[in-house]
Amino acid sequence: MSVNVNRSVSDQFYRYKMPRLIAKVEGKGNGIKTVIVNMVDVAKALNRPPTYPTKFFGCELGAQTQFDTKNDRYIVNGSHEANKLQDMLDVFIRRFVLCPECDNPETDLHVSPKKQTIGNSCKACGHHGMLDTRHKLCTFILKNPPESTDGGSASVKKEKEKKNRKKDKENGSGSGEAGTHETVGAPGTVDQDDDDDDWAEETTEEAQRRRMEEISDHAKNLTLSEDLEKPLEGRVNIFYNFVKQRKEDGTIDGADKEILAEAERLDVKAMGPLILSELLFNENIRDQIKKYKRHFLRFCHNNKKAQKYLMGGFECVVKLHQVQLLARVPNILKDLYDAELLEEDVIVAWAEKVSKKYVSKELSKEIHAKAAPFVKWLKEAEEESEEEEEKEEDDENVEVVYSSSARELKLEAVKPDTPGKEDDDIDIDAI
Repeated sequence: MSVNVNRSVSDQFYRYKMPRLIAKVEGKGNGIKTVIVNMVDVAKALNRPPTYPTKFFGCELGAQTQFDTKNDRYIVNGSHEANKLQDMLDVFIRRFVLCPECDNPETDLHVSPKKQTIGNSCKACGHHGMLDTRHKLCTFILKNPPESTDGGSASVKKEKEKKNRKKDKENGSGSGEAGTHETVGAPGTVDQDDDDDDWAEETTEEAQRRRMEEISDHAKNLTLSEDLEKPLEGRVNIFYNFVKQRKEDGTIDGADKEILAEAERLDVKAMGPLILSELLFNENIRDQIKKYKRHFLRFCHNNKKAQKYLMGGFECVVKLHQVQLLARVPNILKDLYDAELLEEDVIVAWAEKVSKKYVSKELSKEIHAKAAPFVKWLKEAEEESEEEEEKEEDDENVEVVYSSSARELKLEAVKPDTPGKEDDDIDIDAI
């Protein structure tokens, strides 16, 4: 069964079709793998090597991939459903196949490993542009460029013919027949047209501006690809300098989305709260938690790993401002908890183990000792809420009685009413 290459187009007469992905799970246990049976046919319909979408699946799923080109077997480790892979293929098509101008899949990739750039050209609308090389697949494409197509070989031949003609012109007094043959006829006309086209592109201001943008894009993409290849420490330093620059420029308050995007680009999102704590917190941390709550929430919301790094950053801040902050440790933790930057189980897990990862073991013990009352309150509040839920489920006929003299709520059983007897004693004549 075939589907539209661009599945966002629902037109049944859409001319660009591709086979639906067929996935077959093989093996058991640690050796389980998913074989994409018709990857060659799918890739042919997309005009891309079959290794590209397969490797894209591996990058998105965090799984290893295997290519057996001789037997046309393209494998992704692990068990994956065909529908899930089909949805991922849509993302691949959007990023690496469809033209950004006309949304047609009639595009070719132009890979330059030397310049570390990936360009695309559309045969339908004539668009030429550069791809965003921040995705991990781009590193694979740069190392494994697609084989040159017929159009590519034709352009190579054309360039060779140009060079040969220039050499003949420079020699001037070559063999008579060859010289007259080169100067007279169609080749001279073609050469002149090519020169005219080149000069026409350079004279228009729009063309010059477009070329300057492309040059800047080349440099930008080259920098992005180089950043991703750096070790973790190097990428963390880049992120640190990025946030520091925003703080020095005075644009840090509204740069929360930009900071998150940079962390994701460098693949250091989980460590973001640790860097932000160092740059945005000082002895006035309680006020700064409210001020920069949005910045930290973008990293810590439903991300326990990022919350653990935030706990490490909190310890580092206490170390730097020990005199002012050590006594206020429980208050700071409660502020972080109330701001929904830390979850209960993360705080409780942190309190159970003294670590010397960020501060000395002695200081870590002091911080944990100061935090003990808050952790105790947190555990008791959680236990009370659980007990209340159990009582609500078990006791149906229970009434809460409020007493001004009592400090705690009292629970008294309420006897069910028996309205039947009262109905029997009603005197009809008295009404």
